[in-house]
Amino acid sequence: MKKYVCGTCGYEYDPTVGDPENGIPAGTAFEDLPDDWVCPLCGVGKEEFVEA
Repeated sequence: MKKYVCGTCGYEYDPTVGDPENGIPAGTAFEDLPDDWVCPLCGVGKEEFVEA
């Protein structure tokens, strides 16, 4: 699965880790994140992320 990086703060979403603190389990592909998911560090939406 591909990793994605926040263009605003540099946070890297790694699907093998997920975002467990925000209810996203490990193994969740970036494409499968809910539409309202935001960067856990700076709060921008998925549209600000680019493929790493």
